[in-house]
Amino acid sequence: MGLREDVKKMKALTDENRLAILLALQHGEKCGCDLLEELNITQPTLSHHMKILADSGLVDYYKEGKWMHYSISANGVREFREMISAYARCDCETDSSVSCGCKKKE
Repeated sequence: MGLREDVKKMKALTDENRLAILLALQHGEKCGCDLLEELNITQPTLSHHMKILADSGLVDYYKEGKWMHYSISANGVREFREMISAYARCDCETDSSVSCGCKKKE
């Protein structure tokens, strides 16, 4: 993945509504109608946020009748965790010759 794609994934988590949506989806797939009621937001607002989450790869969706059904993407979450770990690490974790001071000295 490139930096641009990584930024897209990170930006998907920089909104209260999107975080609330992810929390709501932790318990399994939900219909858009249920998310609208649970989060007390409008349909255009939900569509906007779901597009961002889906484009980031964190949420999967499919249409059934007139409603969209959403769920957390296991693959997207795995990729997100791998991406974060690539940035949030220090070489001293894997190379004992590196001494950067991030580890607590005993």
